Amino acid sequence: MDFPKWHDRPNDSKEPVSKQHVLDGKNFLKIADHFISLANTKNKTIKSTDLKFAMLYAAARYSAHVGKNVIEIEDHEKFVQHMSSQFIDMMRENFADPNL
Repeated sequence: MDFPKWHDRPNDSKEPVSKQHVLDGKNFLKIADHFISLANTKNKTIKSTDLKFAMLYAAARYSAHVGKNVIEIEDHEKFVQHMSSQFIDMMRENFADPNL
């Protein structure tokens, strides 16, 4: 099974989010911003060095759930490698962002 890359999505879609086969770029970033806002709120009482691991664990847990129970991946290790590669791409893109 070939897995889609996180950035393989249309920039914009006329379809409502609930009907999009692949979440468009605008809504992808909007949803990501919701998680970042939650992290910023939690960061008032939790050190960012701890919070980043809690968020990473939550992302890993949710991704494993989707892989195992939603898309029913048989080769778990291949999915782990794919998700790891996607995370590395996202980290590099964010480190290169001059607005960060």
